[in-house]
Amino acid sequence: MFGISFSELLLVGLVALLVLGPERLPGAARTAGLWVGRLKRSFNAIKQEVEREIGADEIRRQLHNEHILSLEQEARKILNPTQAQPTPVEPVVEQTIHAPTPVAEAAPVAATAEPAPVVAATPVEPVTPAAAPVVPAPHDPTLPPRAP
Repeated sequence: MFGISFSELLLVGLVALLVLGPERLPGAARTAGLWVGRLKRSFNAIKQEVEREIGADEIRRQLHNEHILSLEQEARKILNPTQAQPTPVEPVVEQTIHAPTPVAEAAPVAATAEPAPVVAATPVEPVTPAAAPVVPAPHDPTLPPRAP
């Protein structure tokens, strides 16, 4: 880890034995071992945190790149509309309101030799149910009988 060989460790152990003595050396070795263990755990925790941050930064970078690519594709679609795929268009259904014609009031059709003249169609505004008055048919069975 620090580049310490076995001979160097042996030299440090002999100096510690001479300085501390045989009575206090086991307690000092235990304390030194605890401190080394704490330092290793701290370094590993810091290392994992840095790796986690680097991974998070990498994910952020990838998301940012994907966002930029999607924006670029949208810009290409806007600038080159001919290359874009056409969107399906729903057909427009026009509604026409036909007033019912009673059978009894229908005008007889006369057979003529000449066809009827063609009249240019004028635009007719659609009749809304609220604007048109409701006129009942003359032979409506739901109406009360008329007085003579």
